[in-house]
Amino acid sequence: MSVPQALEAASPLQICRLMRPDDANIVGNVHGGMILKMIEEAGCIIGTRHCNTQNGDRCLAALVRVEKTEFLFPMFIGEVAHVTAEITYTSKHSLEVQVKVIAENLLTGAKKLANKAALWYVPCSLANVEKIMDVPPIKYATAEEEEQGRKRYEAQKLERLETKARIDEVVPLPPNPEQYTVGFSQSSLIHLVAPSDCTLHNNVHGGVTMKLMDEVAGIVAFRHCNTNIVTASVEAINFHRKIHKGCVVTVTGRLTFVSDKSMEIEVLVDASSLMEAKKQKYRAVSAFFTFISLDKDNKPLPVPALKIEGEEEQRRFEEGKARYLQNKAKRLANKERHQ
Repeated sequence: MSVPQALEAASPLQICRLMRPDDANIVGNVHGGMILKMIEEAGCIIGTRHCNTQNGDRCLAALVRVEKTEFLFPMFIGEVAHVTAEITYTSKHSLEVQVKVIAENLLTGAKKLANKAALWYVPCSLANVEKIMDVPPIKYATAEEEEQGRKRYEAQKLERLETKARIDEVVPLPPNPEQYTVGFSQSSLIHLVAPSDCTLHNNVHGGVTMKLMDEVAGIVAFRHCNTNIVTASVEAINFHRKIHKGCVVTVTGRLTFVSDKSMEIEVLVDASSLMEAKKQKYRAVSAFFTFISLDKDNKPLPVPALKIEGEEEQRRFEEGKARYLQNKAKRLANKERHQ
């Protein structure tokens, strides 16, 4: 069997888009979901182009996971988003795409790095959506760069399996919840998957799903603190199962942890077939979103404490606190490394 010849990594892809009023909240901050949607579109394009450089079936790059996404600065109406995507690692059946979003102020010419993310795709054959195609390997600048990519690949593969094993719980809505409790701010959104939401395989675009998830998380955050809120970061987003055209998706968000100035919100996406009632609802996507509260000058505000009710909420709170402390330690370590 011949070994596929490594290709030069595809040239970085850039997408530019002017931020309009319908991309933002009433204060003018661009929705995190809109940025996630642009990030995924760029990743899908560059991944699909790369995978179709080989002979055989034509294919489409399908999103399976998004690593922690950093929202470094808010973006505003009238700014231009420059979304740059680059393939940084390939395994036999998947590829990693790293994406950066630069916000440009057209009036002053100032630019800032607003977001960065890493996404994983698998190529699915257009002839048979269940068939996963081989990914053309890329050339690496150094052996160290390839080894670092391999470690990222192994880590995300393991975490994806672990997450899939623990996300099947049903999320009930508590009756008459008290303010500042999990039940008070818990929110759900129901969406019928239309053709315009879908890929050539008639499966939902990952970016569409992430936009819905961010909208629900934003509603949860707003209900808890009743102020202007923005997305600060997103932990790994895992796509467990495909969502098909004609499905009804229920996107549910609930608070899991609150610090002095941030809120962690677990978002779960369940799907069920509208036409085939006998098919059971299933868990399709899961993630943790972090939001912060802002004043009129876009400065962080204190967040009301979360009232915990019951052992299950306490368990989720402690797990969220551990993630918060771990992320805080990473930020401090990175800050010291760059000083």
